[in-house]
Amino acid sequence: MATYQMGSCHAVPMTLFKNNRDKVTKAVLSNLQESLKFEAGSLQLLLEGGKDKSLYNTDVDYVFRQESYFQYLFGVKEPGCWGILNIDVKSSTSRSVLFVPRLPELYETWMGQLLTTDDFKVMYEVDEVYFEDELEAYLERTAPKLILTLSGTNSDSGLTMQPPEFAGKEKYVVNCDALYPIISECRVIKSAEEIEVLRYVAKVSSDAHIKVMEFIRPGRMEYEGESVFLHHAYAVGGCRHASYTCICGSGTNSAILHYGHAGAPNNRPIQDGELCLFDMGANYCGYAADITCTFPANGKFTEDQKFIYNAVLDARNAVMNTARDGVSWVDMHRLAGRVLLERLKAGGMLNGDVDEMLEAGLSGVFQPHGLGHLLGLDVHDVGGYLPAEPLRPSEEWLSKLRFARVLRAGMYVTVEPGCYFIGRLMNNALANPELRKFLNVEVFERFRNFGGVRIEDDVLITKTGTENFAIVPRTVEEIEAAMAAK
Repeated sequence: MATYQMGSCHAVPMTLFKNNRDKVTKAVLSNLQESLKFEAGSLQLLLEGGKDKSLYNTDVDYVFRQESYFQYLFGVKEPGCWGILNIDVKSSTSRSVLFVPRLPELYETWMGQLLTTDDFKVMYEVDEVYFEDELEAYLERTAPKLILTLSGTNSDSGLTMQPPEFAGKEKYVVNCDALYPIISECRVIKSAEEIEVLRYVAKVSSDAHIKVMEFIRPGRMEYEGESVFLHHAYAVGGCRHASYTCICGSGTNSAILHYGHAGAPNNRPIQDGELCLFDMGANYCGYAADITCTFPANGKFTEDQKFIYNAVLDARNAVMNTARDGVSWVDMHRLAGRVLLERLKAGGMLNGDVDEMLEAGLSGVFQPHGLGHLLGLDVHDVGGYLPAEPLRPSEEWLSKLRFARVLRAGMYVTVEPGCYFIGRLMNNALANPELRKFLNVEVFERFRNFGGVRIEDDVLITKTGTENFAIVPRTVEEIEAAMAAK
């Protein structure tokens, strides 16, 4: 059996991708059966894989990562490929066809062995393999009655995938709109084999987070924690890529939701008495982890830090104990917001009726992001706002939700409530009478330079509840014990 495997790390069977192809074949026929005007002949899905990309105008390439839809169907690690699912409508079966670049002999001198088409066929367990320059001839020979290509807009980035251009395109009936929502929906529910890859990369990431907790002390740099994480993920877990830029915020940086970018590259010295919020996830065979741990730099929580941390932990626990198949994700966001406000009220920061606070949008002052997101081949995985699914909520404090669907068994999501003290949002709340009336201003102001807390887990939705793949210390006591162990 062919597999993707880094050293002795988790072996990903190529049957994972074959099963994905079968799933997409069935979904395409199910969704398009009525609109297909022919009972015989082939319907072809044509996908273009990712390409090498140079660093500006230099001869240095970015480290290649496969385009996610292509990865989902073929699991191919090389750039410059094309793939076809050749579906026989009458028999409801498909054949997988891979097209690989025809590389010059000089490639072997600089880059290593030139593989044959038979090598690729064995490596990826597809039915046929040709060179990329044979695509036009293949289409002429097979004469598809309809070609579906991939084009659509990502609801997280707002960026649109453009349909691929290929030689002879004008000779065929080509639809570039129908496939995107179908294959996106297929990616939402994870297969048993996908779940095992996700479980593996979450475990690697969890262990790396624990290594970071054990390492961090006052005086270390934020980026040192990032380097510890990346080293463990790669050296031990075989994860060459991170799923996103590591967020390693300490002190007030812990309230910057997407800290760690080029303008703020995790480059602050960590101070005694501060919290560290480290949001990092490894990537294996294209599949992502996304875990956040918040912990005290010196290994001991202050009373104020315990207050905020436990409020967020209670919100997280409420969601973990309630989420399951059939439950609304919007309701889970509301639940997390309610619990957070209740705990802040109990600790003396807020006054008044919690229902009125929620109605006024006060929760969004403390947690301006959504409760979580779908997770898979992309860290913000596709399927959030597909045409058949609920629209994005219009209320300000709900509008940042990355999906508003009813949960289904097999979905894989992050649960990541937080509480942040962000200067601009604090000032806006104090200036708004409808929000200020709930605030104990003296206590509220005491936390102005506190930073923030986020607790983020990677969670499989089941028929009866949840399974958490993030295996890290979560309670105050567990975190302090882990940091004292080194």
